Amino acid sequence: MAELPGLGASGVTVDTDVAIIGAGPVGLFAVFECGMLRMRSVVLDALDAIGGQCTALYPEKPIYDIPAHPAIDGAALIEKLEAQAAPFNPLYLLGRRVEKLRQVEGGWELGSSAGDVVRCKAVIIAAGAGAFGPNRPPLDGLAGYEASGAVRYLVAKREEFRGKRVVIAGGGDSAVDWALSLKEIAAKVTVVHRRPKFRAAPESAARLDEAAARGEVEMAIPYQLHGLEGDGARLTGVVLATLKGETKTVAADFLLPFYGLSMELGPIAGWGLGLERSHVGVTPATCETNLPGIHAVGDIATYPGKLKLILQGFAEAAMAAHAIHPRVFPGEALHFEYSTSKGVPHSP
Repeated sequence: MAELPGLGASGVTVDTDVAIIGAGPVGLFAVFECGMLRMRSVVLDALDAIGGQCTALYPEKPIYDIPAHPAIDGAALIEKLEAQAAPFNPLYLLGRRVEKLRQVEGGWELGSSAGDVVRCKAVIIAAGAGAFGPNRPPLDGLAGYEASGAVRYLVAKREEFRGKRVVIAGGGDSAVDWALSLKEIAAKVTVVHRRPKFRAAPESAARLDEAAARGEVEMAIPYQLHGLEGDGARLTGVVLATLKGETKTVAADFLLPFYGLSMELGPIAGWGLGLERSHVGVTPATCETNLPGIHAVGDIATYPGKLKLILQGFAEAAMAAHAIHPRVFPGEALHFEYSTSKGVPHSP
């Protein structure tokens, strides 16, 4: 992963060939396709880790329609895509949302919520269903614990929870999957849910019940999050409450609220793109939008016959990269070559 050049209080200012909005699987593959054509990439994402929905929603759920992988879980797919993009040394700007887009001489300029300025010759929007943000619990002092990492909305490094006391709140797949995973390494895992029935896959919910029966996981049902205890940064306990107002405190080092993600186009909706029911209309052969040099790929892009599959997003990333090449290298003929013939070029 590239180091941030000139990082300051107002973010970074960087010039690149292609700016990629979205670090999900299609955005990561776009880095590879651009790199194969000797084009440099900067990747921006609102989440604090790469991977998009694969990381935030189903890191341990198997995906069955990735070619050459009869089954691969979301986290493993992202790990392989990151490794595939690594030779091209992309710069990842994470935990910030792209808020501004304006045309400048020679291309486009993007501005982020962190004050970053990215100047590029072309843009690939691979933002899935738009910007993701966690649904946060309404708890006093939450921001301080978020800043310290004591409260998190996704798990980037499982090992950070080894020997720790972890409270997981929620009743969906993410909550159940991570409870099953972290019980193997955490000192204690407590699952908080307002009712006994979970919305997770039945097999996973059954495994959680079995783990609870063996004493491997503590179930706090029917409870909801009520408060946080600690010094404002270091967490020591999570206060739980029933609908009747009964409360209890669970000792904790980390709180993982898995209440899903809110998804919206956000500032993208105001950029003058041809929107069709919250999706961006593109020309199928190039994935270019109505704005020259702005391309959209993956779930956010739409055209007749579009399928919302990761593998189709991969193909769109390749088409967009080839369409962008003349903007980055004007006057240079692009002779199509297979990767088996050309190999992987050196980092651009």
